[in-house]
Amino acid sequence: MFPLYQVNATPLVIAHRGGAGLWPENTLFALQEAKKLGADLSEIDIHMTRDGVLVAIHDESLDRTTNAKGLVQDFTFSELKKLDAAYHWTNDEGRTYPFRGRGIKIPSLNEIFSAFPKQAISIEIKQNDPPIVAALRELINHYQKTKQVLVSAFNARTMKVVRRLCPKIASAATQVEIDRFAKLSKIFLTRPFLLSATALEVPFSVVTPHLVKAAHKKNKRVDVWTVNEIEDMEWLLALGVDGILTDFPDKLLNLVRART
Repeated sequence: MFPLYQVNATPLVIAHRGGAGLWPENTLFALQEAKKLGADLSEIDIHMTRDGVLVAIHDESLDRTTNAKGLVQDFTFSELKKLDAAYHWTNDEGRTYPFRGRGIKIPSLNEIFSAFPKQAISIEIKQNDPPIVAALRELINHYQKTKQVLVSAFNARTMKVVRRLCPKIASAATQVEIDRFAKLSKIFLTRPFLLSATALEVPFSVVTPHLVKAAHKKNKRVDVWTVNEIEDMEWLLALGVDGILTDFPDKLLNLVRART
């Protein structure tokens, strides 16, 4: 198996957005808590600010997670740092907002890499226009994270650019590649299929024993998202997937530890 992330654990416990069910997503606070909990790595999403700073946030809009409205790319990084990235986080349907007003901010990717110099991380590129791949490559190279990251994007054109500009960086399969591979695996015809990706990051809905077996025959990882139910986690563990992305890494860690 490709030495992705330089992490030997199997399966990897991957905190989706840093563990969005437990803490405010895509924040340094969440990433720190996920690491303390014992997650192998976190997954984050990135956009670029108006002044060219890569930041961790899922949506193109600030509305859902912060106390501001508008597009990320219309704000400078210094303007974003004034916002509360935990403003809307709740785990009781809005009765309380336990992290509001605690100084939790939108982090830059620079800050994340600085805070976690040896921590593996999965990075999903959310912004396609203007393109941000070159800026991402520069940061990855600067912090020597080439063997500690997996880069993904739903946009096929963006992933083509990733593979062209960053040939030494592990990349995830595009949705088109996943769909084609999943269909071929059902009829045992994946052998001639050329898969450029290092890993298949796939939704739970498409996972089958055939898909996992076919991917492993091609020396490709299978990481599954976003899995929050214990019974689904147990099924995937039995199936032998390589990583599970979850909003609740505590649940998955309990299961993994119980198996060892």
